[in-house]
Amino acid sequence: MNKILIVDDEEAIQIIYTEELIEEGYEVVTTIDGSQLLELVAQERPDLIVLDIRLGQYDGLDLLQDIRNTYYDLPVILCTAYSIFKYDLKSIAADYYVCKSSNLQELKLKIKMALEGRKQFLPGRRLNDLKQMPSHWQSAH
Repeated sequence: MNKILIVDDEEAIQIIYTEELIEEGYEVVTTIDGSQLLELVAQERPDLIVLDIRLGQYDGLDLLQDIRNTYYDLPVILCTAYSIFKYDLKSIAADYYVCKSSNLQELKLKIKMALEGRKQFLPGRRLNDLKQMPSHWQSAH
């Protein structure tokens, strides 16, 4: 079962996301701010993070950079009510960008895509793919 960490300062959003994602078969952990985010990630070891951008005194884009500096291959989906941040250079480090909506279909789809992408590139996966390549491809690359 994949574990998803929801980082959002709105309790109602946390509740909705938690209920919906549990129904999809995910384990869900939530936090309201970024004060101890990296420690929480180390403790909970989520498979994916859904990160809000505006978190009270914390900036989700700065937290995204912190996550990337420590957990570079951990999928992160920015999920915010503000579409303007989509064009912020800092947001490029996210795997996906989703605008908050009452319909969670897009978020669920992006979660599924990010988790599938992670499975393809888990450590050792690329080596296994190379071992299965035809021998003439291995020597050419």
